[in-house]
Amino acid sequence: MLRVENVVLNYRSGKKTFDYGVHHVLNGINFELQEGETLGLIGRNGCGKSTMLRLLAGILEPTSGTIWRKEGKTAALLALGLGFRPNLSGRDNAVLSAMLQGASKRRAESWLADIKEFSDLGDSFEEPVKTYSAGMRARLGFTTALMTHVDILMIDEILSVGDAHFRQKAEKALRERIAGEQTVVFVSHTGPQVRSVCDRVIWLNEGVIAAEGSPPDVLKKYNTHLEALTNAG
Repeated sequence: MLRVENVVLNYRSGKKTFDYGVHHVLNGINFELQEGETLGLIGRNGCGKSTMLRLLAGILEPTSGTIWRKEGKTAALLALGLGFRPNLSGRDNAVLSAMLQGASKRRAESWLADIKEFSDLGDSFEEPVKTYSAGMRARLGFTTALMTHVDILMIDEILSVGDAHFRQKAEKALRERIAGEQTVVFVSHTGPQVRSVCDRVIWLNEGVIAAEGSPPDVLKKYNTHLEALTNAG
């Protein structure tokens, strides 16, 4: 479904601590994503997880290297505050998001009742998204992508936002999708969630892949690293 080859992302910064004013966000990243696989990305804040998702979604362009996506496959990136028009209602944003993912307007509108019910937004579904909390935006984004059946679902921490009831419902729905043919790239700081949802995990550290493999093995290495940093501090 996806192939990442020697991807590098740099940007210029005024900070003298960076290499001649250049901040190396990602450096020589290589991996593949198979159809039907759930791939987890873990790492400390600032390691490049969210940036990697934006590269995969085509929102950012790499400084060098290539990202290949199978022709005709649709993708949706679910991240807080991303992709919604704040002055439009939840209803209108749901229709727009579905259409951007390839659905006809009639098809998108046919999903609205299910999106409203699953997202637990109630009357707020008709209100402008600018009035939403972070949790409400997360619920709308997750539900819209879930109902519109994109080929590649990219999730950036949003299952950690909102009330416990919705988190449990969203994780259950995601598991049901994963049991089918859904392909997922999943960013989370929650170890048990990564362990239970993902088939494979990549640990990013300082812009490179520090480890890749089964969730138990990679999480063990990552947790050992975090303990060492804590003890050193």
